[in-house]
Amino acid sequence: MSSPDGWYLKAGLTSSDLAAVLTGRSFAAARRIGKLLLLDVADGPTLGLRFGMTGRLLVDGSAGVDDLVYASVREEPAWDRLRLGFADGGELRIADPRRLGGVFLDPDESRLGVDAASVSFSELHRALAGSAAPLKARLLDQTRLAGVGNLAADEVLFRAGLDPRRPAGSLGRAEVRRLHRHLVGTLAGLIAGGGSHTGVLQPHRMTGGRCPRDGTPLVRRTIGGRTTWSCPLHQV
Repeated sequence: MSSPDGWYLKAGLTSSDLAAVLTGRSFAAARRIGKLLLLDVADGPTLGLRFGMTGRLLVDGSAGVDDLVYASVREEPAWDRLRLGFADGGELRIADPRRLGGVFLDPDESRLGVDAASVSFSELHRALAGSAAPLKARLLDQTRLAGVGNLAADEVLFRAGLDPRRPAGSLGRAEVRRLHRHLVGTLAGLIAGGGSHTGVLQPHRMTGGRCPRDGTPLVRRTIGGRTTWSCPLHQV
């Protein structure tokens, strides 16, 4: 086990701490909550992995994501942030050019909201109810709904025909139901397609970009601290 980049270890975790709890043990299960991959150690703690926009997980040299919009996927040893070797000669590695991810030991799972990919209608309704926060900001709040990133939020709201600036609590029941349908369906499609950069809106999120549905010039705003693109005609 080695961590070439100590900065990548979070919440006071050190390479020696990690070696002490992992050496001689095996992973019993792999889980995911939102953007956090959780590897349960047999008779031990849980290892939490976050990848940010530029991190890739490679197992025995094979990457789970072949193409990243915001980072190169070429092999550079300097980009390796964590390497775990297995007794059979296999290897788990995290490569992250921009160091936007991190490694945690026993991350506090209670701080994460319900997973967005499997959220029920009632859970989504509760997450939005009574909130004056912009709809997009509420979707990005990982304590309320875990797993929605910036590009995915724009894609979901584009497909649902909802203005990202609207107060989250202003949605009627039918609108929440429509949002729920597009949220779950869009995330499933993005995952199957290879990531949030594969959405219909993504190629048009630029100056001069037009809505791929009706041709209206897209509007660029900052909502929840994130650059947001939406159609002023059909997103209301």
